[in-house]
Amino acid sequence: MKSYAVQWEGGLDGCMRIIDQTRLPGELRLLDCRAPREVFDAIRQLKVRGAPAIGIAGAMGLVLALRDSPARTPAEFLVEARAAAAELGSARPTAVNLSWALNRLLRVVGDNGRLSIVQLKQRLLQEALSIREEDARMCRAIGEHGAALLKEGDGILTHCNAGALATAEYGTALAAIFIAHEQGKRLRLFADETRPLLQGARLTAWELMEAGVDVTLICDNMAGQVMKEGNIQRVLVGADRIAANGDTANKIGTYSVAVLAKEHGIPFYVAAPSSTFDLSIPDGSYIPIEQRPAEEVVNGFGRRTAPAGVKVYNPAFDVTPARYITAIITERGVIRPATAETIRKHFAQ
Repeated sequence: MKSYAVQWEGGLDGCMRIIDQTRLPGELRLLDCRAPREVFDAIRQLKVRGAPAIGIAGAMGLVLALRDSPARTPAEFLVEARAAAAELGSARPTAVNLSWALNRLLRVVGDNGRLSIVQLKQRLLQEALSIREEDARMCRAIGEHGAALLKEGDGILTHCNAGALATAEYGTALAAIFIAHEQGKRLRLFADETRPLLQGARLTAWELMEAGVDVTLICDNMAGQVMKEGNIQRVLVGADRIAANGDTANKIGTYSVAVLAKEHGIPFYVAAPSSTFDLSIPDGSYIPIEQRPAEEVVNGFGRRTAPAGVKVYNPAFDVTPARYITAIITERGVIRPATAETIRKHFAQ
């Protein structure tokens, strides 16, 4: 049976099953989460990661938090649900899909006050499964729209991981690669290693090799040189939150890649589902940036690489201004250019 980044096993008494991505590429290990704290830890510790996958995991975590609820009325159940959602939502604040998915389940509770508690619990599981199924469909559509932008022989730079490991299936940015590959287009991928946790090296390179795609791994600080040598015709990345004006938060280092792409005249594409847009904020300055532990930088993967006691700044994400983004690829089509007006029209359709 094929393993997915995040899925649900069994009925209401089942569990959330994930690929433990901290073990890749050396070991493909499946991890079952049966309690909300296990889901919180899996999200916080990056065992499950990528904005869409985090949203799915959060929804399933809320199901786990509430399935043994002793609440006697829907009102009591809603109070408990809000508290559990707040706790799960604090695991990783930048990826908007997490709060989006949790709020969607809370609306289910709030809108179904006539159901029994048992029925509400079952309804929440159905909604969590729907979120996963919808994400898989959206990712496939994103891939089809994105593949149309890629040409035979293109050299494409990616940053971090926006493949099947970051979503329900297929991926966002990498979905375009996979579908173009299925169509017979020969592409050359260059994967930034993505410091400090090496998602590009450990995850993206692994996924692309598994799919038979030509991939070359480079260090993050090589991107400009590879562009200068003419090896890159397009940059394709995912997103964790997109503001109403198109400013995009993604893994730290994305902003630098976007500036380099602009300097070299290379199109810079962002691929993300509609759920990654946060139209409630006008621009990227409102996006909260998660700060990660210093140990990830100075003692990554168990080996010390910096002096003990050195000060460390370790933001997990940065924000790329919309002016550096050539287009945003969603399941609904391509937004070009990335502006508040084009995004508004895109969603109005």
